[in-house]
Amino acid sequence: MKKNFVSNSSDSIRMFKNGFLESLSKVHFFVPLIVFIPVIVFLIWKSLFDLNMAILPFAGYALFGIFVWTLTEYVMHRYVFHFYPTSDWGKKIHFIFHGVHHDYPNDAKRLVMPPSASIPLALGFFFLFQYLLPIGTVYAFFLGFISGYLAYDMTHYALHHANFKNGFWKKLKQHHMLHHYSDSTRGYGVSSDIWDKILGSNFLKK
Repeated sequence: MKKNFVSNSSDSIRMFKNGFLESLSKVHFFVPLIVFIPVIVFLIWKSLFDLNMAILPFAGYALFGIFVWTLTEYVMHRYVFHFYPTSDWGKKIHFIFHGVHHDYPNDAKRLVMPPSASIPLALGFFFLFQYLLPIGTVYAFFLGFISGYLAYDMTHYALHHANFKNGFWKKLKQHHMLHHYSDSTRGYGVSSDIWDKILGSNFLKK
């Protein structure tokens, strides 16, 4: 397997000549919490108080949303973020969206998704699920989906910057570090390795 450039520097490299575009590419780890926790509160209110959804269906759709997020996380990481275009323009797009993270994994300002990308993606997923799901259920479902996304973003940041004592978190960190430093064609799960195990992309035991 081809070994890619990996920097140990914690510096944040410049990607855009335009200052505004450059600012949109960086974000502190807590920003997704500020953006999406109010959305989660609204989704709870909408489901339970505005639409008077019963607790059991509410919990069921929220859990279903979390489950769908885990698969979405895996599919996007494996098939979107690790799709390698051959054109020069495609290579630039890939670098902006994910390549920069693999080249500079210690860049703290590019470990969570900036709102310039996460908000349009969230809206796109919301309208997709609104079309697919029974009327009135999308709010509870999306509550779970967005909560899963926030857990993913916070987990990703922690895996790169926290020193864990707990065995579960140490194992999860090792899984992600192997993806970065050993074999980027395996270990696509970040908040969990379950889909790597199911879909055959887990690291091979030696």
